[in-house]
Amino acid sequence: MFPFLIVVLFPLSWKISDSTQPAEEFLHCLSLRFHNSSSISELVYTQHNSSYSSVLKSSAQNFRLSTPSTPTPLVIITPLHASHIQATVHCCKKHGLQLRIRSGGHDFEGLSYTTTYEIPFVVIDLLNLRSVRINVEKGTAWVESGAKVGELYYEIAKRSRTLAFPAGIGHTVGVGGHLSGGGFGLLFRKDGLAADNVIDARLIDVKERILDRKSMGEDLFWAIRGGGGGSFGIVLAWKLKLVAVPAIVTVFTVSKTLEQNATKLVHRWQYIAHKLPKEIHMSIGISRVKSNENEKMTIQASFGAVFLGSIYELLPLMEEKFPQLGIVKEDCFEMGWAESNIYSTQFPIGVPLETLLNRNRKSILSKLFFKAKSDYVKQPIPEITFEGLWTKFYKEEAKSAIMVFVAYGGKMDEILETETPFPHRAGNLYSISYVVDWEEEENKNSEKFMSWIRRIHNYMTPYVSKSPREVYVNFRDLDIGTNEINDKENSHEQAKIWGIKYFKNNFDRLVHVKTMIGPENFFRHEQSVPPLPCLLKKGANSNSLGSL
Repeated sequence: MFPFLIVVLFPLSWKISDSTQPAEEFLHCLSLRFHNSSSISELVYTQHNSSYSSVLKSSAQNFRLSTPSTPTPLVIITPLHASHIQATVHCCKKHGLQLRIRSGGHDFEGLSYTTTYEIPFVVIDLLNLRSVRINVEKGTAWVESGAKVGELYYEIAKRSRTLAFPAGIGHTVGVGGHLSGGGFGLLFRKDGLAADNVIDARLIDVKERILDRKSMGEDLFWAIRGGGGGSFGIVLAWKLKLVAVPAIVTVFTVSKTLEQNATKLVHRWQYIAHKLPKEIHMSIGISRVKSNENEKMTIQASFGAVFLGSIYELLPLMEEKFPQLGIVKEDCFEMGWAESNIYSTQFPIGVPLETLLNRNRKSILSKLFFKAKSDYVKQPIPEITFEGLWTKFYKEEAKSAIMVFVAYGGKMDEILETETPFPHRAGNLYSISYVVDWEEEENKNSEKFMSWIRRIHNYMTPYVSKSPREVYVNFRDLDIGTNEINDKENSHEQAKIWGIKYFKNNFDRLVHVKTMIGPENFFRHEQSVPPLPCLLKKGANSNSLGSL
């Protein structure tokens, strides 16, 4: 069997180093451990396999990280069941290969399918592990990590119009990565994050064991619900607590330009949005557009909302709390909760619910060349600061740039920041995401776009969170720091530079969990949580977890 597999799966010359020997050894190891060895040729792709490129690119959402110079995996594994993952973990450990795990491919820096290290690595792509099982009576769901958020929403909506799950709006986002980073969406002011509503999980650890919440223990269960993907193991599936929603929700999007008083409205929004009832999700999208007058360029602020209730409940609320925006009945549309997620990703009203199942259709931040950053705002930003910000959007490289403000408050003020690793709770008025994208033919000059967004980020420094300047881990940003691959002694100090920005004081607990369950640091990448060498030298053991 083994010689045949080498002919089918190999020869291979890897672009970073001469990896022929590691690849042969790795494939031989897999052939011995796959229960059904005949299936290996259908589940394992090397660079000389005719389907390799299409499989690699199928979930590569940021095209900035899919260029010819981007490091690519030695092998891609597309497992059908847990034993294939266990075999891959075993063989990667045995032959010293790094492992990356991809669910939806939306990691903003591509760390689920590429690397900045010059080392051979293997990707486990969970695209075949995406079952969704809904229990309407119990209000729960078991979802495999390879499922897309849209597939989860679709299965819920098919069975109930009054159940939902508080995850994000991007229907092509993978459940596994989304939950691993916390996961916020249209319902987070009412029901918390996606990770706040995880009640069990099945995880393969570094010892290749399959653990549930009881067997993994509460500390590891805490860590995987917001501690970032790729640090603690591979979550096969998640048990979710579904939440109640009304059968009808109301949405609106109202856009105002500078000539229509946009700056004052944005400034006023800061004082209102986080105090609104938790049933309403409010956001603002800022971008450059052509005005109707003489095709002159201007700045547009698009005020959007999703309200858990009818138009006739929403209108008096907006008239009382934010009359300056001038919302009227004609601005509003009623629909189901699942449809509101489609609407929020800028699809036309009335597209079928099956849109949620389209894994390849382009949506927000998918199939683009882009760079993104994030911030949190704790005090209202002065109006003059916004005026200075708008001028930067007139630069040529900002033609497709956007900033999105998302109001916090509600349930997020009630959950302690230590409840899960995601710490960005009470005290935040809103979050900011910054995105700049460009066309393929402009990618040779990508640095000018990257420089623009870094200048914007620098301009905002005095007006956002400080000590640390907080960042959302699901909006991955390698600009804030990375781990050195082989610097074990200083790994904790290097990681703390970026770690406290993602996790604040929760970073220390994450490090302790990693030290107890994975001191050899097998599950690692450029921004993975490291173990603590000095703690290990003092004789720490797994029993120490109880005191964290």
